[in-house]
Amino acid sequence: MLFRLSCSIVLFAVVAAPAVASAADEVSFNRDIRPLLSNNCFQCHGPDEAHRKADLRFDTEEGVQAAFEGGLDFSEAWFRITTDDVDERMPPASAHKELKPDEIALLKRWIEQGAPWEGHWAFITPRKAELPAVKHQDRVANPIDAFILQRVEAQGLSPSEPADRERLLRRVTFDLTGLPPTLEEIDDFINDQSPNAYEKVVDRLLASEHYGERMALAWMDAARYGDSSVFHADGHRDMWAWRDWVINAYNDNMPFDRFTVEQLAGDLLPEATLEQRIASGFHRNHGTSDEGGAIAEEYRVEYIVDRVKTTGNVWLGLTLECGQCHDHKYDPLTQREYYQLYAFFNNAADPGMQTRRGNQTPTVAIE
Repeated sequence: MLFRLSCSIVLFAVVAAPAVASAADEVSFNRDIRPLLSNNCFQCHGPDEAHRKADLRFDTEEGVQAAFEGGLDFSEAWFRITTDDVDERMPPASAHKELKPDEIALLKRWIEQGAPWEGHWAFITPRKAELPAVKHQDRVANPIDAFILQRVEAQGLSPSEPADRERLLRRVTFDLTGLPPTLEEIDDFINDQSPNAYEKVVDRLLASEHYGERMALAWMDAARYGDSSVFHADGHRDMWAWRDWVINAYNDNMPFDRFTVEQLAGDLLPEATLEQRIASGFHRNHGTSDEGGAIAEEYRVEYIVDRVKTTGNVWLGLTLECGQCHDHKYDPLTQREYYQLYAFFNNAADPGMQTRRGNQTPTVAIE
């Protein structure tokens, strides 16, 4: 169930979050306010300690609360943003930045709502949004339609007419399998006048082996999948068994927690099966090298760095790379925490220098 919901959840989140809050919306700090502060204020009042002025920060909860304490009547930050005194007004002229009237109005509404803070999006529990009211209620066939119609109507546009049955079938078939429908499938759908004809098509496509192949594409990209070594001569290696495991996981509707555990540590599970050991190939997808003159230890470290980065990007919703050199400015991660995570992965048995003649040990024998 989790896999088939995942695409809808992502689309729902994208559609449900307009770029700027409308007059009737609750202002969101992450969506509406943080970008304004980042673009106009972080240069002098952000995470960079070397350039920070007045010991004031807009990138932390404590700093924001202190700056806007007192609301519109007593907030020093609000006074500086709205004053006509060019010597007092922020951002200063020397910054070559200026808050536009609609941006100031958005800040005003946010302050009137109590200037609520929101932390990093990766740590906020997703919640189901309430459906917006729309004029064309008869066009709402599912919750996503309501959010699309809200944006269409806000722009003074009218929704397009429903697609004809052949076009609708082509769209859903390409979406779920990456393949066009056959002539027979088109004829069957056009001639099926039952009220659940579309639902039957969707069920058929979800049951197709091509569904897993289509859905796995995005995961292949996130996991940096490839059947070659990437660096230098880009030699051959076999990772197809891991690819097939992912495809089968989608087709079997594997629960996401199991999907996670088996890819990160399938080989460490008690009495691990061959399939679980194959699943742990997730962290053997990184690029490798056998270039002459390369320093083996340097590349071994590079492989560990890649695993840390990929784990952060894919599983944590965080970009961890900056932590290699300094405390992260925008993701909530210190350099010390980065190397604690690095140490977790720094026990791999594979050597720094690989081979272009096939997979480097340790390997899993597949018959």
